[in-house]
Amino acid sequence: MAQDATPRTRIETDSLGSMEIPADAYWGIHTARALDNFPISRRPISVYADLVKALAMVKQASARANKEIGVLDAERADLIDRAAQLVIDGQFHDQFVVGVIQGGAGTSTNMNANEVITNIALELAGREKGDYAYLSPIDHTNRSQSTNDVYPTAIKVGLSLDLKSLLEELDLLRRSFLAKAVEFHDVLKIGRTQLQDAVPMTLGQEFHGFATTLGYDHQRLKENAYLLYEVNMGATAIGTGITTHRDYAAAVVRHLRGITGLDLATADDLVESTSDTGSFMSFSASLKRNAIKLSKICSDLRLLSSGPQAGFGEINLPAQQAGSSIMPGKVNPVIPEVVNQVAFAVAGADLTVTMAVEGGQLQLNAFEPVIAHSIFQSITWMRRAMRTLRVNCVDGITANRERLGAMVGSSVGVITALTPFIGYSAAAALAKTALLTGHSVADLVVEAGLMSREEVTKQLSPARLSGLESITEAIPIVRDETPVDIDAAETDAEPAAERVDHV
Repeated sequence: MAQDATPRTRIETDSLGSMEIPADAYWGIHTARALDNFPISRRPISVYADLVKALAMVKQASARANKEIGVLDAERADLIDRAAQLVIDGQFHDQFVVGVIQGGAGTSTNMNANEVITNIALELAGREKGDYAYLSPIDHTNRSQSTNDVYPTAIKVGLSLDLKSLLEELDLLRRSFLAKAVEFHDVLKIGRTQLQDAVPMTLGQEFHGFATTLGYDHQRLKENAYLLYEVNMGATAIGTGITTHRDYAAAVVRHLRGITGLDLATADDLVESTSDTGSFMSFSASLKRNAIKLSKICSDLRLLSSGPQAGFGEINLPAQQAGSSIMPGKVNPVIPEVVNQVAFAVAGADLTVTMAVEGGQLQLNAFEPVIAHSIFQSITWMRRAMRTLRVNCVDGITANRERLGAMVGSSVGVITALTPFIGYSAAAALAKTALLTGHSVADLVVEAGLMSREEVTKQLSPARLSGLESITEAIPIVRDETPVDIDAAETDAEPAAERVDHV
């Protein structure tokens, strides 16, 4: 039986020696050493597709800049350009195999990109993988570059690309809450402060508040995106631009702007920009803000849907799966719960970023890999969490209208709406009576002769109770015309209420 003559490996050599590389691999010896050295996360950088695309965009921009300024011949530059475009288009991502956590400040990631793009280019030229005498990963694909400017720039570009999809999902979630606000605009309920009954509002107002806070987060994230637009391409090793042509920095950023569509700019101080990673910390903090606020919303949804019999039971979340292996019929709020957990992870990742930023030394921060992994993971998980929250929870929420109506009807909290007319002390006394006797607040106010039935009915209308209609015909009740110190009144409500003429 004839044996297959196709070689299964090829030999590649670096400054440390030689290694056998799988013949069909587009990566080479530098990547192979990283695979041996960093079997940590078991997650390749290809899990973050936008980071891989960004690496290819940087290589493409560099090839075009090097060609323009005459430090790389057109034939090789064009091959690198074409190869990079294939990666940008989504091909060969499985060849980006180094782990997301690695030593070396990202050198393994940069070399993985150099080797893959070089070997793609070699095949485009009709040559064998590993023919580095013709096209070298370092001398040609990495011309005018260093890991120390390529890697942070690729992270910033990749995060900017990833952020677009996150913002799209965040806006869809905001709109979903807004649609529920419209649907529930006439559903009266009792608001709560410190988990105690407060004053009436509508369920629509509550959901509108959720939509508004997500809208604010959308704005903050967009604003913080600009922190990522300052890059240090042309800095090479430490910011001095050693090994680069004087025209390279301006050319490469101009080409990168055209390729990415981002408003990128060269940092004013390349030495500072190469060593400082503060922009990543600020951006991570904005992600944490969004995650924590979203988690608070999800905790509210869990409370509002608690029960269904012995809890709040104000809203019904879509039933997504059986909730217990022992309690028949139990259904848990699994979607808000998973979003809570994502928020906890994002908060932890933000602390990791903070510590890694602080850990930088002198002219470089060696911990950018864990910074990149932490932020990319946060964006990825948040985007997925927002989608499942929207599709599998918010869109299907219904209001328990009968229960809410009964709760409002029996609540003493509605008496707050009458305090401008009967005074705080009288309202407090009647509220206590209502709680003890179970009598209607409206009936007690009328029986006490404090307001007519018509006046009570008007002031306790859903529009007035929820604040959708302002009080414009308040009955004057205070005899003392002395100007009131607002700050003092905030902390001295009881003595002020004693001046009510009905008491």
